[in-house]
Amino acid sequence: MIDVVTFGCRLNAYESEAVKARAAEAGLDDAIVFNTCAVTAEAVRQSRQAIRKARRERPGARIIVTGCAAQTEPQTYAGMAEVDAVLGNAEKLEAHSYFDLGERVRVNDIMSVKETASQFVDSFDGRARAFLQVQNGCDHRCTFCIIPYGRGNSRGVAMGAVVDEARRLTEKGFAEIVLTGVDLTSYGADLPGTPTLGLLVRKILKLVPAVKRLRISSIDSIEADDELMRAIAEEERLMPHFHLSAQSGDDMILKRMKRRHARADTIAFCDAVRRLRPEAAFGADLIAGFPTETEAMFENSVKLVDDAGLSFLHVFPFSARSRTPAARMPQLDRALVKARAARLRAMGEDALGRRLAALVGTTQAVLMEKSGQGRTPCFAPVKLHDVPGEGLHTVRITGATREHLVA
Repeated sequence: MIDVVTFGCRLNAYESEAVKARAAEAGLDDAIVFNTCAVTAEAVRQSRQAIRKARRERPGARIIVTGCAAQTEPQTYAGMAEVDAVLGNAEKLEAHSYFDLGERVRVNDIMSVKETASQFVDSFDGRARAFLQVQNGCDHRCTFCIIPYGRGNSRGVAMGAVVDEARRLTEKGFAEIVLTGVDLTSYGADLPGTPTLGLLVRKILKLVPAVKRLRISSIDSIEADDELMRAIAEEERLMPHFHLSAQSGDDMILKRMKRRHARADTIAFCDAVRRLRPEAAFGADLIAGFPTETEAMFENSVKLVDDAGLSFLHVFPFSARSRTPAARMPQLDRALVKARAARLRAMGEDALGRRLAALVGTTQAVLMEKSGQGRTPCFAPVKLHDVPGEGLHTVRITGATREHLVA
């Protein structure tokens, strides 16, 4: 039995399915693979805790650690007695890595990886929607971010391979496909003809008419191309939910983060999309307590929730990562950082509650995820009664709590 424990993003979830397939090809048995995340120190701590617990519960299993944290700090896991092998982010996707685990640490230079091949993942255990990797890595060097050192530079999957995989996934019965990557809006810059994310979206929807719902996992709004905006306006099968890599609502903090957008850009993008698709919903990643952040600067992030009309927040208390410039900046008191993160989360809960309340009385096409639960096109969670089976169902929204809709 091969178990894969996933931490972090949707891209990791996608790659975990590929890891399971490659390990099975190699004939690996009785193993637990931990696909780690390096975004925060807390993510690393949680993975180490889970590894220790797994060793206690399955003393005979091989424990293999891979993912971004294994790539950026392999010595952390190599130093754990519970760990049998450490694989880098490139090595984890190669079947031969699992044939011979005699080399305890196999982590090569991720910056030397120049291409991202489609992994042809055709099944996602327990999931109603399928992830499709179209891009990996990042060419930008935000001052807080360790991910380029875990993922390497930006590289895209050829459009033809993406379309082929989208076709396979629909043939497997998935009603919704989610495009995933590290920096999705940089898609195509390294490919012949330099296609864009918008062009890719339109190609998928044109060439694979069986795709019922196409969703974009996360985007950098300042890089949204004209084709993507046209797709938002014209393609009903492109879901009206957009998660933004905003990080802050204050211009000075954004400069110190070395972001490429200003506060006004986030608001302008949301306003532009809302004009094209009035039903659109927006989420955002926001960091609380970035070094040098004053109370006034933090208030600009708080105000961004309402000013941009955000309703799905991913809030991160700032976590200093070694090798990043932000780790060398003047740090805020941890209690203050956590308090600011709590305030932002509370804002997000209020905003989501208002968004859900506004949907009561509407008719929605809901994709069932598991018994009695699903998601609307704008990604609002729904609990349903007396809806049989899986797939898409048209339902009437009869009520809402602060956390989910009722249909």
